[in-house]
Amino acid sequence: MKLYRFLTEDDTSAFCHKVTAALNKGWVLHGDPQYSFDASNGVMRCGQAVVKEVEGTYTPDTRLGEH
Repeated sequence: MKLYRFLTEDDTSAFCHKVTAALNKGWVLHGDPQYSFDASNGVMRCGQAVVKEVEGTYTPDTRLGEH
């Protein structure tokens, strides 16, 4: 099955660490990164989609972060 996640974080090194951790678990970048202003918190936020092929069958109970 193919899994999809959209990772988000404030524009700090924490975002880069989150994406790097996903890449090191076998996730692959999907599309371009996103960047926008979060007016309610007054910060820039980053986002990046990642995908991964794994064994099994998808259900809504699939815990994406565990793969």
